[in-house]
Amino acid sequence: MIKVTVSAIVNPTESRDKVYSGLSQIFPKIDFDFEVLSEHSGKFTGESDIYGLEKVHQQIREEEIIDTSRTRLNVGLSEDRMSTSFIISKQVATVGRLNYPAQEEPLGSINISVKADDIEELERFFDWLTPPTIDGVPDFEIDIKDV
Repeated sequence: MIKVTVSAIVNPTESRDKVYSGLSQIFPKIDFDFEVLSEHSGKFTGESDIYGLEKVHQQIREEEIIDTSRTRLNVGLSEDRMSTSFIISKQVATVGRLNYPAQEEPLGSINISVKADDIEELERFFDWLTPPTIDGVPDFEIDIKDV
């Protein structure tokens, strides 16, 4: 079973509501908990199964960033090939879009971690979220139920 964990720090200079709005626009099916880290900062964390990434799946196709997204998944692939992690921009998420910063942003990014029970399951996940393409068009599509 795929396990998705999404988290984002809220810095003292940021609006907690705006960070939450960005998270809920990109991950509308994930319930987030807020942990107070200090008087003026905190952290949102939410967990889900693969269905928590349905909106991301849709946006990757709408924004035509399948190849870029697949590269980001591969960059974050663990040594045992059973998990991957990547970041997206908190600021861009507030307008409901995806952006993969090259590195953690100065005020922090949204961190996504995906864990699978075995290598084959993670490979199916990759092919569902970011299938191989021909000229930017998916070579095939996998149904979410088959992951």
